[in-house]
Amino acid sequence: MRSESPTFPTDTVSNADPDLGLVMGGGGARAAYQVGFLCYLARKFPDLKVPIVTGVSSGGINAALLASHHGSFSQAVGELVSLWKRLTVAEVFRVDVPSLSWIGLRWVFQLLSGGVGGTGRVRGLVDTTPLRNYLSEVLHAVNGELTGIQYNLALGRLKAVALSTSSYTTGQSLTWIQGRDLHDWTRPQRRSQQAVLTIDHVMASSALPLFFPAVEIDDEYFGDGGLRLSAPLSPAIHLGAEKILAISTRYRRTTAEAGLPDVTGYPPPAQILGVLLNSVFLDLLDQDALRLERLNQLLKKLPPEGRDGLRPLNLLVLRPSLDLGRLANEFEPQLPKTFRFLTRGLGTRQIKSPDFLSMVLFQPDYIHQLIELGEADAEARADEIDAFVRSGASSTAADGPDPTV
Repeated sequence: MRSESPTFPTDTVSNADPDLGLVMGGGGARAAYQVGFLCYLARKFPDLKVPIVTGVSSGGINAALLASHHGSFSQAVGELVSLWKRLTVAEVFRVDVPSLSWIGLRWVFQLLSGGVGGTGRVRGLVDTTPLRNYLSEVLHAVNGELTGIQYNLALGRLKAVALSTSSYTTGQSLTWIQGRDLHDWTRPQRRSQQAVLTIDHVMASSALPLFFPAVEIDDEYFGDGGLRLSAPLSPAIHLGAEKILAISTRYRRTTAEAGLPDVTGYPPPAQILGVLLNSVFLDLLDQDALRLERLNQLLKKLPPEGRDGLRPLNLLVLRPSLDLGRLANEFEPQLPKTFRFLTRGLGTRQIKSPDFLSMVLFQPDYIHQLIELGEADAEARADEIDAFVRSGASSTAADGPDPTV
């Protein structure tokens, strides 16, 4: 892994280039992989302009820092690397025996109480107060507000940022947006709302369902944005991105790999959780990208006047070259003893690719490996990435409706 503060070359991108949108999906600890890709971009394009930044789940943490950092793109990525390399399980949630035992007892009482005493209900499997405190520090929040976002908007470095959440109160996907000259949008079961973004929005977007407690914002309770966001590329498109760089944390298995069983016999809870979380956080980006590419092909066959306001968009999806779930197995023994005992009770040691474990494995050694893998994967696709960053838009047609409806 390269130094966190290297001397970068002076490659730049023309200010006349179309607006680049950066889309970062979820996956818990897997979001460290995104940071590796960003390291490559920061080395190659230290002054890269990313006017539109969107994130969901743990990708929302990365988006929040990039959008609120006062320095250059390379400086922002350097701080992002520092954020993740300092991260431990204890910085995310309490892992001491008393805390985990107390929460466990409260869950047992709640299940056996028949609904009596609802005011004392437990709100998550773990206490994420450490993560809130850590993010408040590294994001330099002032009374909870990410003041750096408004600073960058005022300087013209940033046009818009979006953090997606899921409302447990209404069942809708709600994307919180902050920027210049914005217009709200509404689609079936998803909509946007303009807001001054805060730590609450970051915590809500990254609140893994049931595992992390929901966050109250404006009298509603919100959890991980990946739950109901059926079109992960949509926020960047609505905010005006003319080309989109999307970083997935999902390894694309070959046909042969996909047919191999991950577990022998009846699947343990960890395997079921992994399949469920993959369907929520990782599968939707692939589906949305496929829809967009198909629509691009159709639009390019039509004359501009026949496109009904729709526009083709350049899209590049980046993803791991290795299965991050399988990789997690190598680092599981270093988890805190009590937390490791609980995850093994869910069956993580019975699975060849424990995707659930990879999402909660906030271990420094695993995180470092993900960052290194992300940068190595970017190097392997350097020509493709460089060409994309330097490319123009696919079309000069005016902005139109969301093509990922």
